[in-house]
Amino acid sequence: MGDTGQMSDYNVLIVEDSPTMRQLIAFALKRIRGVRIVEANDGVDGLKKLSSERFDLILTDINMPIMDGLKLVSLVRNDANYKAIPIVVITTEGAQEDRERALALGANDYITKPIQPTKILDVAKSLLRIA
Repeated sequence: MGDTGQMSDYNVLIVEDSPTMRQLIAFALKRIRGVRIVEANDGVDGLKKLSSERFDLILTDINMPIMDGLKLVSLVRNDANYKAIPIVVITTEGAQEDRERALALGANDYITKPIQPTKILDVAKSLLRIA
């Protein structure tokens, strides 16, 4: 199984409707060796990408048009193929009930905006079990 450059160690899906935010998150995550980022701009797009490949981690914003992050979390958790994938939700500062709902639906952790790259890195590493 030679290294063809095809196999990345970690596939991470970022579901976020703001391109700027996606860039920021991707930039932080790229400090993890062997990480490959796939971006989706809403929950529907996220589900489509989930169905086409295997992911090790999902980061999703909560407030998005078409399908919000809470809906996405519940769909992922209710699907046998995906339910083991760790999910991090991104919430706005002070949106306590969003966080509680997300965790109740099965999210593993949350990050609040404004996003700190070090926080993203810490959360991602712990969920990907990288020391």
